[in-house]
Amino acid sequence: MGSAVVLGIESSCDETGAGLVRDGRLLGHAVASSMDEHARFGGVVPEIASRAHLHALRPVVRQALDEAGLRLSDVGAVAVTTGPGLSGALQVGLAGAKGIAYSLGVPLYGVHHLAGHVAADTLEHGPLPDPCMVLIVSGGHTSLLLVRDLARDRITHLGDTLDDAAGECFDKVARVFGLPYPGGPAIDRTARAGDPRAVPFPRPLPGSYDFSFSGLKTAAARWAEGHAGRELPVADGAASLQEAVADVLTRKAVAACTEHGVGTLVVVGGVAANSRVRSLAEERCRAAGVELRVPPLRLCTDNGAMIAAVGDLLVRARAEPAPLDVSIAPSAPLEYAALHPVAVGQAVAA
Repeated sequence: MGSAVVLGIESSCDETGAGLVRDGRLLGHAVASSMDEHARFGGVVPEIASRAHLHALRPVVRQALDEAGLRLSDVGAVAVTTGPGLSGALQVGLAGAKGIAYSLGVPLYGVHHLAGHVAADTLEHGPLPDPCMVLIVSGGHTSLLLVRDLARDRITHLGDTLDDAAGECFDKVARVFGLPYPGGPAIDRTARAGDPRAVPFPRPLPGSYDFSFSGLKTAAARWAEGHAGRELPVADGAASLQEAVADVLTRKAVAACTEHGVGTLVVVGGVAANSRVRSLAEERCRAAGVELRVPPLRLCTDNGAMIAAVGDLLVRARAEPAPLDVSIAPSAPLEYAALHPVAVGQAVAA
């Protein structure tokens, strides 16, 4: 008899995700995105995202169950993103998860969103090596982490975002270049026709494992402004920007592996879907003798499967479930995979 089937729910931003995992195996998952509703605003509008989660949560859970050939009564534990993310969006997912867990009489686990991205790789490549180096690159986060036992151990931060994250830089520069939202995929597509050496964009913080892409964003904007009255060579700008971001990310990640004697690099998050980030990571890992693991594209962006994967690890590690008054933590730092915050007012009342 295997472990419990874990239902994972993700609602931190503009994707509503549900996934089902047991013993490290993905049984089924579904995602509904409200991205098209935000596109005309050039970014995610929190109120629109929250309303979209309300409409999508039940259908997404049902679709994941149908794909897995399971009924809701087969679920033995529920995991849900409790932070970081948009406050209203997180509340929708947590309320739904609490309702399901309470009705089924099964344990509930709060999960840190970024730990979910880390765990997503296990659904494709199996257990994470202990230790491994993890590069998280997404719209709001860029972090370089030393990870041991994801379910039990504290996560060591070697470097983090100081200002704009890599994905945020792509989104903002894409707008300056006249490209559609979301900017990451648009930059990637446009860059294919450009010369990555055409514009000498800076490589920020070369002597540190921290990340800063605000200056790179500004450099790209100034370059575009310099073409006022002339046609902007967007493909060259996109290719050069993408090359700068990929260079910084992969150079630091591989250097950290070498310095700390770690033989595996795991690259996760939405920007891990970028073609140049993936190809340059492969090239540099091969040269350094480091194994590279990157989840498939469908598991790079936000999804419920990755949250279920963390829940599955916590269940198998016999971790303590979340209390009934578990709350959200929209700005929670990544310390452990489990995130079981209790609202201050509730803690005082207790």
